[in-house]
Amino acid sequence: MSLSDKQEADLIAAAQAAAEHAYAPYSDYPVGAALLFEDGAVITGCNVENASYGLALCAETVAVAKALGEGRRGGLAAVAVVGLKADAEPITPCGRCRQVLNEVAALGGTDPLVLCVSKDDVRRVSLSELLPHAFGPGHLG
Repeated sequence: MSLSDKQEADLIAAAQAAAEHAYAPYSDYPVGAALLFEDGAVITGCNVENASYGLALCAETVAVAKALGEGRRGGLAAVAVVGLKADAEPITPCGRCRQVLNEVAALGGTDPLVLCVSKDDVRRVSLSELLPHAFGPGHLG
């Protein structure tokens, strides 16, 4: 799916607003994510850290959990990921989040556009480019 300039700007703004709610006392690296569905719905999430570091949740995972909890199955069209302290390079979803996003995309057979955002740049890449040869539900036989 290609986005209009307004859709892209609105999705990035939603991710930035979500990042403002991040709970990141350990990394001091607030991240926000916004998922755009084909029906126009936007679901956001922010990272949630924990003193037991392995229990931290990434923004994308929180947004996916919210979307699934609201009954969304399929139709993932685009994702924006914003790090409020992002340096020159646009932030990209970590490997775990790429896998979680792939699961939701597979439910509707989509290959969402992922907007990886820094202060000065937006990298536009498909999820399949970020996670080539992805493992998914079809591999479970």
